[in-house]
This record gives sequence, structure tokens and C-alpha cells, in this order.
Amino acid sequence: MGTYQAKDIQLLEGLEPVRRRPGMYIGSTSTTGLHHLVWEILDNSVDEALNGHCDTIEIEIEADNAIAIKDNGRGVPVDEFRNSGKSAMEILFTTLHSGGKFGDDNYKVSGGLHGVGMAVVCALSETLVATSRRDGFEWTQTYSRGKAVGKINKGKPSRHYGTTVYFKPDSQIFPKVELNVKWILEQAEAKAFLHKGLKIVVRERGSEHVFQYPGGIKDYLKKIAAGKQVLMEEPVYVEKDDQRLKLEAAFLWTAGTDTVIHSYANAIKTADGGTHENGFRNGVTRAIRAYIERRNLLSKGIPGVTSDDVKEGLVAIVSVYLSGEVEFQGQTKGRLNSDITSQVESVVKHSLENFLHERQTVGDLVANRVILSAQARIASRQAKEAVHRKTNISHRLNLPGKLSDCASTDREESELFICEGDSAGGSSKQARDRKTQAILPIRGKILNVETATMDKILANTEIQNIISATGTGIHPKFDHDKLRYGKIIIMTDADVDGAHICALLLTFFYRYMPELIEKGNLYIAQPPLYRIDSGKNCYYAIDDKEKDSILQKLDNAKYDIGRFKGLGEMPPSDLKETTMDKRSRSLIRVEVASRENADKTFDHLMGKDAQARFRFIRERAPLFQEALDV
Repeated sequence: MGTYQAKDIQLLEGLEPVRRRPGMYIGSTSTTGLHHLVWEILDNSVDEALNGHCDTIEIEIEADNAIAIKDNGRGVPVDEFRNSGKSAMEILFTTLHSGGKFGDDNYKVSGGLHGVGMAVVCALSETLVATSRRDGFEWTQTYSRGKAVGKINKGKPSRHYGTTVYFKPDSQIFPKVELNVKWILEQAEAKAFLHKGLKIVVRERGSEHVFQYPGGIKDYLKKIAAGKQVLMEEPVYVEKDDQRLKLEAAFLWTAGTDTVIHSYANAIKTADGGTHENGFRNGVTRAIRAYIERRNLLSKGIPGVTSDDVKEGLVAIVSVYLSGEVEFQGQTKGRLNSDITSQVESVVKHSLENFLHERQTVGDLVANRVILSAQARIASRQAKEAVHRKTNISHRLNLPGKLSDCASTDREESELFICEGDSAGGSSKQARDRKTQAILPIRGKILNVETATMDKILANTEIQNIISATGTGIHPKFDHDKLRYGKIIIMTDADVDGAHICALLLTFFYRYMPELIEKGNLYIAQPPLYRIDSGKNCYYAIDDKEKDSILQKLDNAKYDIGRFKGLGEMPPSDLKETTMDKRSRSLIRVEVASRENADKTFDHLMGKDAQARFRFIRERAPLFQEALDV
């Protein structure tokens, strides 16, 4: 038996815990975590604006993926911190849980309350330069990987106030240091929408983008709803401001089936919702139910409307500002936990009821739209029950017959590979680890769920097999706890048909099992298209670009190139080594950075509107022609 003594205990100093376990502070070291550094610094500048000390923020994206964020707020304090021999600026950037937001005097409203944001960015940056303009001068200090590089420097005189933070994320921490300009522009625009009059300027690659919206979230709602068939010309607008809570919401209904709700707390996007979003949904549902009941609009056969009926087609912006202690879930602040559900619910219900009764023509239109959703829900349930009855009669086993299940019952180590065709299924079965890897072959291209009715979707054999194999059911009765495999891996041929099948499967999972994507369970395998043999060495290439790169490295050495026609034609040993073996394979985890953009993409590329696809192809055809010409 091993010994465990005091000498085995490690004490991490300074910001070393952040560098050792960055995921605890920024969620992950993926692209999402990388951009969280940008949001931390940007949120500090927005906090200055929220408290009336700043009206302009400038963001400069450098060519080497460094970034500078500048505001005209009060500037970071630079005087000595409590006889420490260090400036307050150095303490803020090199010490966890330091800041001016723990009390109520300096920031009445703030998104950053944990006192770790600036320090975390400093810890995970190869270089960070902080400049504070205050007390008549510019004060600058440089840091590297969480440690100060020299003392604070008193620079040239300045009559202006504000803070500039320049930093370059550390390539030792992040596998891919590449800032997504589009994400940063979207975030800057959202911040400007949420704070009326705030001017945010983004400069990148010689271009300048200016965001400033006097209409605030009303302008934001117009942008999100652009291109949708709306049921009301004037959106519902809710506003309440008291000492503890400021609430602002703008929303409307469309003829579509998608629900788009963007919620924010103290200008921080709460991607996972929280108490403010729950209160909003409850308030809207109660108001619609009360209106329908008072107007006696329900027909026979519909016992009532549910919250899912009400939110179908709903597009909304919900923004709250809370003073004092604000409770977020985790450092990434994805969910608001502060106890304000009942307050938000009461305000939204009262405001929406007044709106509907004052405009009964619009009220009836919205109510009938909700009732139509209820009718569709009931019809869908009946169709699903009919399919289940048929399935139970024809199949005694719950699991599909083509599924080659794995031996393990441990979900975390179990994987399900969905591949195309029996031939690929046969190769996959020979290449797999029988203990942890299950194989489900599907026949060709599955149904496009973006254009199909619910009864057709549930009657489709391939979709039935996927639902049965995963064990979760589908939206709205999806149950993640019943998931049988920790990883669901789409494994299709590395050609155009394989890409199309992958797109069809992604459409199904996104529309009917979105929680698999949100919780990181859905992946795409990366089988090679080419095998290159040179002497005793063997190389695999996913595409032509990688093939050309390998050939260039081989220089003048002799080689043979083989092109795999599909997974079914690939020897099991190759398939195992390149695509299925956990030690050597490469997987792409499916993530959704923007729900709004993902909805538009699936609608344009997989929806009924052929014109949208035609425009997409026409706009991008020159790019592919250039590649073909080369």
C-alpha cells in the first residue's frame, strides 16, 4: 500500500492554479475558452459604461491574434496597495479574487463579481500590457504568463482617463490561437445593443466597424427578426427599474417554429439561461393562458396550452441589471442563479396582458398561433403513439436489429459509431473495440427532417433506429439521463455523399436532440481519403490539401497513392488506426457558437426555400472554381 504524506502535497502559488487547470476558470482551452479571455476584458470596460463612467470602447484585433481593448472609463488604480510595495494594478492582474466589485461603492451594477477575470487573462497570456490613464499620466506595466515583468512605469502626461489592455493568448495553453473576428463583432454589437448610446468600435485587417444603437434592445430585436415572417408590426416592450432590479425585454412571435431567446444579466450573455429567463417564460405563458381563457378561444379537443406551445415562434431579448451581489453559475457566467424569477414573471405577465387586451386584433392573432402549436403537438403525440404501437408489435427488442452493441455498460467509456451502409458497418465491426464501441449502420441518406412532418420523421426506420440506440427519446421528451453512450460519433465516407449524409444527421441531432450537442456528446469522425506509401512509411491524408502537404515533405522520394472509395472498401486495420482507435484517431466535437446563426444555416441549406440554397451556391461558386483551376 502506497504512502501519502505531507511531502506529497503541492501548494500552487500565484496564478499557477489557473495555468495548471485553465478549464476551471474559462470552461475549456478550445476556441470557446480562448474567446472567453476577450469577453472578460470587454466586460470590465462595459461595467465602466454601466456605471456611467465610460461611453466609448475600442477593440483592435492584431494580425498575430493579439488584441487590445481600450475604454474611456476611470482607469485602473495605480497607487500602492496596502504597503505591499506593489501597485493596485499589479495586484489586480496577478492575484485571484482581487477587485473593486466586492463592495457596493465603486460599482452599483457589474457583470464581473468574482475578482478573477483580469488575473485569469493575465495568467493565460504570453504577453499582457496594461495601460491606465489617470491622475494626470499614463501608467503602464507588462506581464507574462501571470507575472509582472518589471515595475509599473509612469509615462507621458495625460488629461484623459481610461484603461487599455493589450494581450496575446498563450500558445502553450491554447492548441489553436486564432481569434474569430465574426464572434468578436457579434459580441461587440450585442453589448452596444444592450447599453443604449454606448459606442463600440472594432478595427481589424484595415476595416473599422462602429456599433451604436439609440434604440437599444428594440433595435436588437429588429435585427434578429429580420427576414422572418412576423405576426406583429410592433413588438412587446417591457421595462421596469427599481433600486434592486432593472428589467428590459422586447419580444414578438413569428410564423416559424424556432424559438430564439437571448438573455443577459448585467450585460453578460447567459447562454444557459437562468432565473431571469425562467421568469420571462413563466410570465409570457401565464399571460397568454389568461388571455385565451378570458376570450374563450380554445376549441374542443384541446385541454389547454403548454409553455412549449407558447414559446414556439417566439423571438425575444431579455436583459436584467442587478445591484449588489449577483449569483452566476461558474466563472464563465453561463447561467444566472440570483433569486428574481417571481419578480420578472410578475412584471412580464402584467405588461403582456395589458398589451394583448389593448390590441385585441394582434392578441387574437398571437393566441391563435399558440393554439395552432397546441393542435400540432397533440397530433404529433398521437402519430408518435401510433408509431410506437406498430414498433412494439413488430419488434420485441427495444434495440434496433442492426446495432452491434458494445459489452460495457459504463456510459462514459462507451461510444456509438453511426456509419453508412452494411459494407461500412462490416469493416467497422472488425476494426472496433468490442468492449467500448458499438456500431449502427444506416441505409444511405436519411430523411431530411428540416422539411418533413413529424409523423414522417417518426415513421422513418433509420431515425427510429438512431432514437432506439441512443435511448434518450427526442425533443420535447428528450432525457439525457437515459443516454447509453458518452460519445455519439458520425462516421461517413470522406467524399461528397458522405458529407451530405453527415449534414442530414447533424440536422436531425440539432433539431431533435440538441442537448447532445450542448453537453458535448456528438462528434464527427475524420476518416482519411488517401493512403500514401513511401518505402516502409505509411501516411494518411484527410483531403487533397493534406495529401499535397505530405507529398511536398516527401520531396523526391518514391511513393504510391491509394484513394479509399469508402469506409466499406477500407481494410479494417486502416480504419482502426486512422479513425476508430482512441489512441491515434482525430474527432471533431460538434459545438454551436451561435444558436441564431446555426438556425439560419440549417434553414437555408436544408429548408424548403430552394432560393436560399441557390444564392448560397452562386455566392460561393467562384471560390470553388478558383480551387479547380489550380
